[in-house]
This record gives sequence, C-alpha cells and structure tokens, in this order.
Amino acid sequence: MSMTDNHDRGLQFDLATLIGRRRALSLLGGAGLTLVACAPSTTTSSTPTSNSTSAAGTTAAGSPMEAIPEETAGPFPGDGSNGPNALTQSGIVRSDIRSSFGSSTRTAEGVPLTIELTVQKEDGTPYAGAALYLWHCDINGDYSMYSDRVKNENFLRGVQEADSSGKLKFVSVFPGAYAGRWPHAHFEVYPSLAEATKAGDDVTTSQLAFPEATCKEVYGTAGYTQSVQNMSRTPLARDMVFRDGTEHQMATMSGNVQSGYTASLTFAVKS
Repeated sequence: MSMTDNHDRGLQFDLATLIGRRRALSLLGGAGLTLVACAPSTTTSSTPTSNSTSAAGTTAAGSPMEAIPEETAGPFPGDGSNGPNALTQSGIVRSDIRSSFGSSTRTAEGVPLTIELTVQKEDGTPYAGAALYLWHCDINGDYSMYSDRVKNENFLRGVQEADSSGKLKFVSVFPGAYAGRWPHAHFEVYPSLAEATKAGDDVTTSQLAFPEATCKEVYGTAGYTQSVQNMSRTPLARDMVFRDGTEHQMATMSGNVQSGYTASLTFAVKS
C-alpha cells in the first residue's frame, strides 16, 4: 500500500474528528475539500550552510497565551485508538526516537532533528510533570507500525515528561513530506507520565508545522527527492490542518543540513 493510498484513507478517517473543531466551516466550504488536486508549484532546492527561521506566533515561556489548537491525530497514531498501541510498550519513554525498540533495532535515516518543546498552561505557568507523546513519518513519508515498509518498526515515536519548567526534548530525523500534507509532527499531551503510558485520557492533541525555508533545504539532500514534489502540491494554504493559520504551531528553526536542525516551540494547553 502506498502512502498516497494511506493518506486518502486517513482523510476520510479524519473528517469525523475535525468536524466540530475550529475548521469545521472551512471543511464544508466546497473547494476546501480538494487537498491534492492543486497544480504543483515550482520548488527550488538548495544546500545552505546555516539557517534560522523564527515563527511569528512563538511566545516566551511564562507569558499567558492562547491554547494550541486541537487537531486530528490522523490515521496512524499508535496510541491504540486506531490499531496498534505503542504507549503501553516497554521502551516508549525515551528522548532519542530514531531507532525502534523491542524486537527490532532499525534506525530511521534522515537529516538530524532535535525537537525542543515547552508546555505551559494558558496563564503562562509551566505544565510541570505533563507527558508528551510525539510521532511523525520517516524520510519516505511512512509511519512505523502502519505503513507496509515499516510495519514491524516503532521508530520515530516516543514519550517524554516535562521538567519543572515544562521543557522536554526529542532527538529524531527530519520527516519527509507525503502526498496531501504539509511537513509536520503529531503530539498528544497527557496530565502525567502514568496517564500517557496507559494510553489514558489526554489533555490535547495537536500538530507541529515546519517552516517552508527549512523544508526546502532539507529536501534538497539525498533521500528526500519525493518530498520536494509532495510539498509543492500541498502548500500551507491548502493543508487540511494548517490552512487556517499556524500562529501557535509553527516551529522556530536553527541549524543546517550538515550539523542538523533544532525545532523549538512554546505552546499552551487548556488549564
């Protein structure tokens, strides 16, 4: 099964989740339902020596801010809500999510990426002790535990507990772009590590977006060839999740393709 087929299935799966959330009206807007039928735009790849991209909506930790939008977990969550469950497996609590754990030790390939997140409440206080489950696709746009090529893997999935400042970090690789979606990472926030590792009730489910400039730099390197075309066909303005804005979801980037990138985001969840 190809990622395109999986994504088509995922869109149908996601619509019921999205209705009633902040983009319900846009989903009913006719032309908005056409996600991959847009004409490709011209994309130029380059290999820079350095990069630093700031998100306009990023707010410093400790400042009151609006809660991050609730989003769909997609058809490949790995939390037991749509098939296999990674959260209850021994080894899921880890910072380095590049390799599978358990019976497989395969490591995902790609440009190095560190993801640094700060979780706070709407009043600006740190959400100390919150647990965050993060997952994203690999260099080919495949999701471990679901996609045929990596069905027996569980890499690029992990859980971390926020420290007293609400901070946590994952070591990963930059995700590819698959047909129908802008490059992104999924995450769920739980009130505690115990709640996360039993796949209990989460506080919020959302997604992290990556800036276009960084994506173009990464996708100009070996292994990401297909991502160039996929990203050009679904710009941010037409992405099913991000088309109504990324003020609270766009990562701030630093680094380069040689040494790797760091994606940072401070966000709030409903108290």
